[in-house]
Amino acid sequence: MKRMLSFIAIIFIFLGYAFVAEQKHTSNHQNETKRIGLLQYMDQPALKQIQKGVYAGLKESGYTVGKNLKVDYQNAQGNQSNLKTMSEKFENEGVDLSIGITTPASISLANTTSTTPILMSGVTDPRSASLVQNLKHPEKNITGVSDQAPLEEQLELIQKLMPNLKTLGIIYTSSDNSAITQFKKFKQLVPKTGIKLKAYSISNSNDLNQVSQNMVQNVDAVFVPTDNTIAGAMSTLVKNANAANVPIFPTVDSMVKDGGIATYSVNQYQLGVLTGKMAARVLNGEKISQTPIEFIKHGDLTINLKQAQKLGIKIPKDLMQEAQKKGELIK
Repeated sequence: MKRMLSFIAIIFIFLGYAFVAEQKHTSNHQNETKRIGLLQYMDQPALKQIQKGVYAGLKESGYTVGKNLKVDYQNAQGNQSNLKTMSEKFENEGVDLSIGITTPASISLANTTSTTPILMSGVTDPRSASLVQNLKHPEKNITGVSDQAPLEEQLELIQKLMPNLKTLGIIYTSSDNSAITQFKKFKQLVPKTGIKLKAYSISNSNDLNQVSQNMVQNVDAVFVPTDNTIAGAMSTLVKNANAANVPIFPTVDSMVKDGGIATYSVNQYQLGVLTGKMAARVLNGEKISQTPIEFIKHGDLTINLKQAQKLGIKIPKDLMQEAQKKGELIK
């Protein structure tokens, strides 16, 4: 009996030692000053929210800028050449980890290094972007958090707010991987509803005015997938849509604030927080291959009540209550 008690005591002592050692190991990691390269594709509200969330997630996990963390933040302003130069800058600086906000930024980082850990944030479809092949067990040096919008919820919301909708337009940038992916998925969903879908694409923001003017004359409403170019020029789309009394349903909450009607969107700030916390785990020694791609499965409801009233769209009481409790109601 004494021998058994002694054996149990030894086990507890060993477990206690292992726990203390692990805590000390993590503490030592966090006491070191780590260097992160944070690359943002362009300047637009949704991406700013992701950026803020990244800092918050890191801080919650014990990494604070100026204390034990240095962040080299770079904004490429939508320029591919800038992305390449900035990615190379991070590698030359010898950062411990890089974070790419959006698909273009993440691809640029991945093309620059095959060894430095990379986290993608706000990448809709990592596989089609050739960033990873296995979502659960990334085989390269890159993982992260996806911003895949809940398209089924989006479509149901559009139908609920516009039950007599006959023709729905969708507009996207032809070079935006996230926008193309969502267009293809949305295109598969719409035929089940009996709604006619008309697709319009632009090459860059300079095309948006003319293409959207044509579009709003031929549709009853407009759906916009996750598209950085259109998000950055949302005022142009809103101006033309308002002139034709056509509502816009984007996938991002910031675009609703800029003149859209409503959306079930991934919380961009929370997406950034998850990325920041993941970054902290990698900095603490977690291997990329053991860090699966994370997804936010359900969107938050954002409604622009002022815009809905302007266009004569009645918002059901249950949706208003849901937005007030779990999302945002813009008055």
